[in-house]
Amino acid sequence: MQELTTLLTHYGLALVFANVLLTQLGVPLPALPVLIVAGALAQQGAWSPAALIGIAVAASLLGDLPWYIAGRLAGYRVLKTLCRVAIEPDSCVKQSESIFERWGAPSLLVAKFVPGFSIVAPPIAGALRLGIARFLIYSAVGAAVWAGAAIVVGMAFNHQIDRLLDWLAETGERTALVIGAAIGFYVALKWFERRMFIRTMRMARITIDELHELMQRQPSPIILDARSQTARRIDPRRIPGAIVVDIARPEIGLADVPTDRELIVYCT
Repeated sequence: MQELTTLLTHYGLALVFANVLLTQLGVPLPALPVLIVAGALAQQGAWSPAALIGIAVAASLLGDLPWYIAGRLAGYRVLKTLCRVAIEPDSCVKQSESIFERWGAPSLLVAKFVPGFSIVAPPIAGALRLGIARFLIYSAVGAAVWAGAAIVVGMAFNHQIDRLLDWLAETGERTALVIGAAIGFYVALKWFERRMFIRTMRMARITIDELHELMQRQPSPIILDARSQTARRIDPRRIPGAIVVDIARPEIGLADVPTDRELIVYCT
């Protein structure tokens, strides 16, 4: 952390710009510590807080824009690709859809505060054909609130941050080991949970060819489309004859479904 202060002292706003830009492009770099320390230095007169927020917003928009364009051009494939590298890939798509489905474009105002949603929000906005002007406005305001909050914390607690940096410099190795062990345990736990989930579900899954063969038989299976409304808007393709089921209100779609036929469910 002491090295971070030294780097900020030498490279200033350029380092803040590069850090925020890389974070928004998807590089696993933490941006908040840099912004907080930069805020503390701003309180000490290193640079203007307004300039610091402006640099962070510009870098954030520059990082979000390629993902927005990718979502607009490639649609749902971009979201699925991003979620494959998430800690919880099986729920990443659904959680992201649910947030955007509930709040729409204003969800971009808080996207950067929601772990995992920050990087997938721009491609969802692009895939849903949100106008670029609205996207840029909401993203800019959201970035200003996100960066401003971190900078204000740094400015308000600049003396305490100096003491914290000194403490971390003395105990940095032990602290890094503890944090690394905690992160490693969490990732291992999520990996184990996912492996167990996939193992229990494997016997209940069928391939596309198996489904096609079942659909040629009589009576054919009942097929339920459990995708969200957002997913159906992004990718309107559907299996012929599938019954749409709203997960929030499943009783509506399932009311007239026969109980004596095989059920095939597909989702995002």
